[in-house]
Amino acid sequence: MAAKTFPLDHVRNFGIMAHIDGGKTTTSERILYYSGKNYKIGEVHEGAATMDFMVQEQERGITIQSAATCVMWGNYRLSLIDTPGHVDFTAEVERSLRVLDGAVALYCAVGGVQPQSEQVWRQSEKYKVPKIAFVNKMDRVGANFYAVMDQMKSQLNANPVPMVLPIGAGETFSGIVDLISMKALRYDMKTLGKTVTEEEIPADMLEKAQEYRQKMIESAAEQDDALMEKFFAGEELTMDEVKKAIRKGCIARTITPAFCGSAFKDKGVQQLLDGVCEYLPSPLDAGAAVSADDETQKREPSDNEPFCGLAFKIMTDPKSGGKITFVRVYSGTLKLGAELLDSTINREQRISRLFRMHAAKQEPLDEAHAGDIVACVGLTETRTGDTLCDPDHPITLESIDFPAPVISVAVKPQSRQDNEKLGVALHALAMEDPTFVVTFDQETSETIIAGMGELYLEVIVDRLKREFNVACDVGAPQVAYRETLTQTVESEYKHVKQSGGRGQYAHVCLKLEPQEPGKEFEFVNEVKGGVIPTEYIPAVEKGVRKALESGPLAGFPVVNCKATVYFGSYHEVDSNEFAFITCAMQCFKQGFLKAKPQLLEPMMDVEVVVPEQYMGAANGSINQRRGRVEGMDERGGMKSIKATVPLGEMFGYSNAIRTVTQGRGTFTMIFKQYEAVPASIAKTVIEKRIKEGKVRPSAE
Repeated sequence: MAAKTFPLDHVRNFGIMAHIDGGKTTTSERILYYSGKNYKIGEVHEGAATMDFMVQEQERGITIQSAATCVMWGNYRLSLIDTPGHVDFTAEVERSLRVLDGAVALYCAVGGVQPQSEQVWRQSEKYKVPKIAFVNKMDRVGANFYAVMDQMKSQLNANPVPMVLPIGAGETFSGIVDLISMKALRYDMKTLGKTVTEEEIPADMLEKAQEYRQKMIESAAEQDDALMEKFFAGEELTMDEVKKAIRKGCIARTITPAFCGSAFKDKGVQQLLDGVCEYLPSPLDAGAAVSADDETQKREPSDNEPFCGLAFKIMTDPKSGGKITFVRVYSGTLKLGAELLDSTINREQRISRLFRMHAAKQEPLDEAHAGDIVACVGLTETRTGDTLCDPDHPITLESIDFPAPVISVAVKPQSRQDNEKLGVALHALAMEDPTFVVTFDQETSETIIAGMGELYLEVIVDRLKREFNVACDVGAPQVAYRETLTQTVESEYKHVKQSGGRGQYAHVCLKLEPQEPGKEFEFVNEVKGGVIPTEYIPAVEKGVRKALESGPLAGFPVVNCKATVYFGSYHEVDSNEFAFITCAMQCFKQGFLKAKPQLLEPMMDVEVVVPEQYMGAANGSINQRRGRVEGMDERGGMKSIKATVPLGEMFGYSNAIRTVTQGRGTFTMIFKQYEAVPASIAKTVIEKRIKEGKVRPSAE
């Protein structure tokens, strides 16, 4: 069937993003129910949520993969992506935000702005995604809508503008006050909140409602010069004018309209959906898709433009064993059977199946239009972040940035016959997720898998067993260390080999310099007078880059480094590309070891939440792990400790914190930065690597 075309100003592509346990999936389930997409509500705690369709999600009660669906709300078509909250699955949030026009930033009314809330907010700001806020779990003891508004201002530097106020909190939470209509909305629990009655605002809330309505009107007036003049002239602004101005501010990301409710208790979700339609941008508001190579090359969101889309997610289809590619259509029409150009890798491919996803269900389509989010089969070579376009009108859009993995384990199949199956399975999983990296260690003959955290790798191993029938033995987790240099040095190396017939000759002088953290490797050519011919300079760079892959200190990748080739020599007969690659590698390694090299380790932003009586024990558990406590806070009747702790010390911490708090302590962690490893620990790591044959003893 053809995708029904909708006026683009009535299409909303949005996602729900939050900290783990904020209630994203529960909110998504209510959206499916109220919109009529589902006839009954699937609960996360019962393992029955539509959007959590993976077995691992149902067992753990968490979202692992982003799930897409499409619903109607009034005469608006909403494409919704439910994203994971756990930091280990941050790639799912990253890829979703890259293609969405808007987002709902969801907060727990008790926990407020938590570490992963800050992380997803930063990710959304990177892609300039407009947001509305929803404060969920207003029915929980300790719920405080106003405290969450303050945290959004202080911790996210946001400008939240409440559009509703809660009536009561915790057990007394019974409804909301709509600041536009100035009515109290009460929900009939016999109809699971589908029936909403309007009442007069309770007398004890009237003054507060008037105060917040005035603040909302002021925020609206600030978005528009004409309204500002009208406001200062003392004229009354119409509610239509206020809503238009708030929409304008939301799309410009100068304000964040805020709603509240309890998704689990069926209150406030309908008003959130109204807010999605009224304030979040349509594909028209989001504007043209711009080429990454040439800013003048654009594709407007229209069916009349040439086709252009971005592949933002790849999934293995358990039914067919094939590959499903999720595509956001930015312009033109995508037809079943169409030949498309993947401009990122310059390959043409044909679409064999096209459908719209509703979590795990597929709704077949003949064509898709600008603004649609669809899935297709047939794009066997396309990877996450690739641009798909009309072969006659090529364009390449900005891809998606993914963080590098921070933890790795060795895996081997329990049965030797499964070696080939393991290779196929790991390839399929690596295609799905760019933060999952598979390497083969030649020296130890081990397959190493790397990802964003312990839970992430646990899920991968579980999927290998269930989806691909490969049971694996797993080694101990390994930290992804890095190496860097701390001094500027000059290094010279001559590579001369004579063994009958034609020999090998290369001579290279390199200057190695430290760079600030996070800066890409830089290679500079300052060779004068052709002492190294121009055709060999790329070989020198190739040799240096090869040396960066496995540093001379402990065999880990080298970062924060700049290399300049400034002198050398060559031989008319014996010099060749291979000789210069080998020479540059050795020259770099020699110089690196003279530049006071350092081992770096991933440091994590850790937040531990415990009852007050366990504060001392929690602090002690952080100090034992070489952690730095950086602040303490109140969080919904609990104490929150913020600290920076090395990842290598955090393995098994969930059990440790439960033990010292009698099961009442929880923690979350997010990658922060790389820092130097203390000398005594670095020595132990290097010795272990030498023993394992990852680096030669001369590198000590």
